[in-house]
Amino acid sequence: MADDIDSAEEHLRKGHSPFHQLGVGVCMFMRATLGFEQDVMREANDMLYTAETGAYESQRRVTKDANSFRSNIYPPGTEYAVCQAEAQLMSAVVGVLNESLTEALKSFYKLRKAYITLESVMEAERTFLRTKSSSSLNSATTSRTTSRPASIRSTGGSTLKKTLSKTPSLRKSTNPSTTSLEQTGAKPTTVQTKNNNGDSDNEFDFVDAEQERGAQTPLEYTGHLNLPVQGGSVALNNAQKEVDVNASSAPGLPAGNSQDTSVPDPIAEFENLVLKDDNGVASVSEFTEHPIDEFIISGASFCFGILLVIVSMVPPAFASVLKVIGFKGDKDRGLRMLWQATKFNNIHGAMAGVVLMGFFNGFVGFCDIIPQTGEGAYPERRCKALMAEMRRRYPKSHLWLLEEARMISREKELERSVQFLEDIGKSPFKQLEALSWFERSLDLMYMHDYVKTSTAFQTCITLNNWSHGLYYYICGASYVELYRRAKVTDPKAAQAYADQANEYFKQVIPNIGKKKFMGRQLPFDTFVNRKISRWEARAKEWNCPFIDAIGVSPIEEMIYFWNGYKRMRPEHLQHSLENLAWSESSANPHWAKEDLNEKAILSTLRAVTLRTLGQTAEAKEILQKEVIVHDATAFAGALKDDWMPPVARYEMAACMWQEADADGNPQAHQDQLNQCKTWLEAAGSWGGYVLDARIGMKITTGKGTLRRFGVLI
Repeated sequence: MADDIDSAEEHLRKGHSPFHQLGVGVCMFMRATLGFEQDVMREANDMLYTAETGAYESQRRVTKDANSFRSNIYPPGTEYAVCQAEAQLMSAVVGVLNESLTEALKSFYKLRKAYITLESVMEAERTFLRTKSSSSLNSATTSRTTSRPASIRSTGGSTLKKTLSKTPSLRKSTNPSTTSLEQTGAKPTTVQTKNNNGDSDNEFDFVDAEQERGAQTPLEYTGHLNLPVQGGSVALNNAQKEVDVNASSAPGLPAGNSQDTSVPDPIAEFENLVLKDDNGVASVSEFTEHPIDEFIISGASFCFGILLVIVSMVPPAFASVLKVIGFKGDKDRGLRMLWQATKFNNIHGAMAGVVLMGFFNGFVGFCDIIPQTGEGAYPERRCKALMAEMRRRYPKSHLWLLEEARMISREKELERSVQFLEDIGKSPFKQLEALSWFERSLDLMYMHDYVKTSTAFQTCITLNNWSHGLYYYICGASYVELYRRAKVTDPKAAQAYADQANEYFKQVIPNIGKKKFMGRQLPFDTFVNRKISRWEARAKEWNCPFIDAIGVSPIEEMIYFWNGYKRMRPEHLQHSLENLAWSESSANPHWAKEDLNEKAILSTLRAVTLRTLGQTAEAKEILQKEVIVHDATAFAGALKDDWMPPVARYEMAACMWQEADADGNPQAHQDQLNQCKTWLEAAGSWGGYVLDARIGMKITTGKGTLRRFGVLI
């Protein structure tokens, strides 16, 4: 977490336990997911497979070893089960990013395996909490003749153990390793009993704790739980702490106030907004301080949380994937579990923080139909408190500096964000340095600083090999805008800009198609390939230079698909309107020749810009009269863009939501909410089109928001 991945990997390779192997896998996973480099992905997948099989063998071994660690909460070997789930989850993510469709499909089955394992861990926690709420610990422990807790009885085997033992590994490790966590010096407590066959059995199951004779179990715990502590006991008040048996180990964390942005004391804010559970829900972490238990709790919360969030974000175009996985996501529960994991000062807590910041600063910032305040809104105070705490824990990590820059950008302070990224210096972690430059490039594009945008994306080309065709395309698009602005006032400079643009556009086609996602060409590669081909055909048809055959501002299209309009201030948005207006101006001699394709692009982008400026009535009128009114078949064709009709319908939904949420009280505007639903359903049911996954995520989030306000969709 200090950006020194090489040293971390070097130290971890000195050990041979599944935990060391998993640690090496995490290092490789970070390189793979941040850099999207295929050779790194293959190495990461191999290492994660080794960790998975090693953990599987160790889990089998310790369940039969009476001298191995025995948790008061979990069945034997659960720490290795969590290792397996972590390895499976990371391997699945790498597999989906892999170019092979076969590997991507295998990854969905790995997600299912990880889900089954983690759900069993969660069930063990819920069972433990139920036993805590059903009887007094003091009375239960005095009724036992052993040191095992009253809530766990030795039986013929636990549900978790049976579930995990049936989870097959693709291959089996021949040299199971000893866990480094077992070297903590903890002494296990075991109980031998006879099972129904008369055999000795050291396996434990979770059952209801015994009640005091004559006592009746209340329907709700009323706050007289006594916890044994050194020198006495502590009575819990039900108003302060209530056991939740229907959710995960981390439900109901405080939502915070997204309007109050003051952070007087970062550490105090983190303790108040994250460490304290104001909704009064107990977590198993309160009943143990053993490092292995903490590893299990934090690991399960992190893994299960990210799994539920990822699956909940699957866009409509990939709905069939859910059938393969066999379960549905739960974004709210997943986020609660990730917040829970950040409480732990370990790798799980750190990675949970990274995921949360990426989700709120990236994904939430990418979507439009989300409430301004309350549940589902951007939790500004919590994010700032988390950021301050993680910066305190990991002061050298550029991961958090990058996320801080994203937070600044989200506040529409684009110039300050760029300056911040320039000031933090270079990260020794190559993939992270590339990500920082990409973020800087986007901000410069939103600022309309085209020379620096081009320079920044050229730097990205030198730092990774993922999407060079797209980077060259944006470089060329930047110089198109410079050419258009200088064409009338400075023809000599305009020609120089045109030459630059042409050089970059020539590099696009040779640099696309080299990378694939789930066996298919990258969506942006398909997009830019169609654009270049269309412009070349128009240049021949119109007998004009290539630069003059380019249609509506290509840089504005890029800004829209990277959702830059949400980060722009009014002056930036006004600049975008000027870029769009050029196409209809006298400076463009070819507008009269333009077909419906380019006119629809212009209308859609103009409507989006106006909506962002708060002019929803004007935006809706443009969308309905100039895009939606046309039949979808009018946009079909090899060299035509097909994204405008579904995007126009989504934008209508966004306008309706913006009107409903204008006063921060969407419930009071049911008519707008119902119209929002209608347009969202129309956009979501549209067939496949270029970049449909990006719009699909917005649609999925919008539907989730409407459900929060009682709209059935």
